[in-house]
Amino acid sequence: MNATPDTIVAAATPPGRGGIGIVRVSGPATRAIATAMLDAVPEPRHATVAVFADRDARAIDAGLALFFPAPHSFTGEDVLELHGHGGPVVMDLLVARAIELGARMARPGEFTERAFHNDKLDLAQAEAIADLIDAGSAEAARAALRSLAGEFSREVGELAELVMELRVFVEAAIDFPDEDADFLGSDEVRERLAEIADRFAGIGESARQGRALRDGLLVVIAGRPNAGKSSLLNALAGFDAAIVTEIPGTTRDVLRERIHVDGLPIHLVDTAGLRDSADVVEIEGVHRARAEIGRADLVLYVVDAVLGLGDGERAELPAGTAALIVWNKTDLPEARPAPSLANQPVVSVSATAGAGLPALREQLKSAAGYQADAAGVFSARRRHLDALSRAQGLFELAAARLAERASFELVAEELRHAHEALGEITGAVSSDELLGAVFSGFCIGK
Repeated sequence: MNATPDTIVAAATPPGRGGIGIVRVSGPATRAIATAMLDAVPEPRHATVAVFADRDARAIDAGLALFFPAPHSFTGEDVLELHGHGGPVVMDLLVARAIELGARMARPGEFTERAFHNDKLDLAQAEAIADLIDAGSAEAARAALRSLAGEFSREVGELAELVMELRVFVEAAIDFPDEDADFLGSDEVRERLAEIADRFAGIGESARQGRALRDGLLVVIAGRPNAGKSSLLNALAGFDAAIVTEIPGTTRDVLRERIHVDGLPIHLVDTAGLRDSADVVEIEGVHRARAEIGRADLVLYVVDAVLGLGDGERAELPAGTAALIVWNKTDLPEARPAPSLANQPVVSVSATAGAGLPALREQLKSAAGYQADAAGVFSARRRHLDALSRAQGLFELAAARLAERASFELVAEELRHAHEALGEITGAVSSDELLGAVFSGFCIGK
C-alpha cells in the first residue's frame, strides 16, 4: 500500500443544485473525521443514517454515511462518504468541516491516483473511469466499461508476457552459444513470432476502434460559397443548425455540431466559403476556415454539381489533408455527373433531398476505421496507440534482426524496449510526468 501522510476531501458529485450530494474523504485521518462529524465511525460498508455536525455540534446536514476501511475501498485507504442534500452551500460546509479536522482539498483525479498507487487498478483502468464519465454514446460507455473491467490490460499483459518469453529465448542463446543457438530458427520460435505479430494486429485494431469511440472524428465541411455546405451540415445533424440562404457568404464564422453515426462521435465544423473577398468580416471567416481545415481529421470538400470542380479548387486543401469530395446538388436536372479522380474519393449527394447521405455516413465511418458491429472493443487513448505502435515497431525490428541472424544482444535489447513500451500502457512502466498528465484531466472528487 502506498503510504500517504495526508487525508484528502472533495465533493464527488458535480457542482450545482441536486437531490443528492456526496462528499468523499480518504486517508489516515478518516476515522477521526468521522468520529468528530458523526460521533462514531459507521459500521463498515453499511449505509448509516447520521447527522453531519460542525465544531459546535450543530447540524450541517443529515443523510447517509458509508465507511470503507482500508484496504477494501476504492483508494485502498480508509474512505468515508457523506451522502447529503445536493446544494452547493451544504457541500461547501461539509468539505470545509473536513478540512478543519485535518484534511486538505483533493487535486483533480487524486482519489483514482491513490487507487493506482495502492494497486487497486492499473493506469489503463484508471483512464477508463474518466472515459466512462465522459462517454458520448452507449457504445463508448460499453467500451470504457470493458477497459475498466481490465480487458484491455489483460490483452496488453498477455502480449507483454509473450514478448518477454521470446526475449528469454534469445538471451538463452547468448548465454549458451555452444549448446544449440539454432533453436532460434526453429518452428517453435517462428510460431512465437507469428503469434506475437497477430496479437499486435488484434490489439491495435481494437484500440483504434476504441480511440475512435472516445475521441470521435473531427470533420470540417469546406468549399466555395453556395456549394451547399450549411445544407450538408443540417442534413447530417438532422435539424436546421445553420442558416441557409441563396446569398453567397452567408456563413461568416465557424459553426460546430456533434453527431453520432452508429455510435461513432463526429464533430462537424461548418466553415465560411473559400474565396477572395474585400469584406473584412468574410476575410476573417475564410482565415478561420483554413485554420479548421488544418486541424481536421477529414475534410468534406463540397462541390456544386451544377458548376463542377473549378480550376485550382483541389489546391485549397493543404498537402497531406485527408479529404472527401462531396458532389452536392445532384437532384438538380442541370447537375453534372460526378468525376472520377485519381486517389481522391468522391461521393454524390443531395443535401436537401437526402440522396447519397447513407453512403456518405459509411465513408465517415471508414475514414475513422470504425466498425459499428466490432466485438470486444475497449476504450483507448492516443498515448495507448503511440505505445502500441512503438512496441510493434521494436518487435518487428527484433524479428528482422533475428531472421538475419544479427547480433542476439541487439535482438534482446529491442525486445526489452518493446516490453517497456507495453508497460507504459498499464503503468507498469511510468513516470511522474505521465501520471501527472493522466490524472490532471480527471474531475476533482474522482
